[in-house]
Amino acid sequence: MTGLTRQGQDPNRHPRPNAAQEPNAAQEGDGAQEGDGAGPSAPGRDGRRGRRRDAALDRALLEAALAVLAERGYGALTTAAVAARAGVSTATLYRRWRSKEDLVVGAVLAHAPDLAPRTDTGTLEGDLRALLRDKAATLTGPGGRLLRALTGEAAHNAVLAEALTTAFVLPVGRRVAEVVDRAVARGEIPPVEQPDLVGDLVIGPMVSRFFLRPLPPGGPDGPCGPDGPEAPCAEETADRFLPFLLRALGARAVPPGEARARDAAG
Repeated sequence: MTGLTRQGQDPNRHPRPNAAQEPNAAQEGDGAQEGDGAGPSAPGRDGRRGRRRDAALDRALLEAALAVLAERGYGALTTAAVAARAGVSTATLYRRWRSKEDLVVGAVLAHAPDLAPRTDTGTLEGDLRALLRDKAATLTGPGGRLLRALTGEAAHNAVLAEALTTAFVLPVGRRVAEVVDRAVARGEIPPVEQPDLVGDLVIGPMVSRFFLRPLPPGGPDGPCGPDGPEAPCAEETADRFLPFLLRALGARAVPPGEARARDAAG
């Protein structure tokens, strides 16, 4: 399918907003209509802006895209199926995303994990534990479902590959670099020549654990079931990686008893 066209429209039917009446409105660029929820949105990848959009409708469409992706995969996803799942017309969808690829990229960016720098815990161990737990939560949530559905397609789709890298890989690398820099400054570890590789040590093993194994730790009778790990199980898995990551950086993992005593004292 292609995007909507303005050909054949009556130019007086949907007048453009008057700048004096709506100072923040941009000119129509996608055929948006009154009452359909579209409006001045963030510009798309082509840089054009539309009229003020209904954020709730946008979220409903992105959630519908995620649900269809999880059920059918990227190859079988259609804009008609997404629109039907969200209870809107395909025309409404195309006013926001002009192609299936644009829609999926929007879903990826909308579900990008919040991995902004956190408050310094004071130790490398504490910083890495928080990072690993955040990553585990991402991989077992909506972001993880997106990664499962799109990883294979991204291998031969440069646009999707770039979106996944921007949303899921680069934020981890930046946070790891900050964690390592603080640990080096505190004298906990020697300087790390290639801190970007530490990000791979965070992402790779956890993707392997959560995506490639038939069941997470705990087995069918444990806290993790066949439909995916629950939050406590995801955190437990993240914590099990921590000693290995600390050793890779040349730091000593603090035994649980010592850590609890230190936390109680401080």
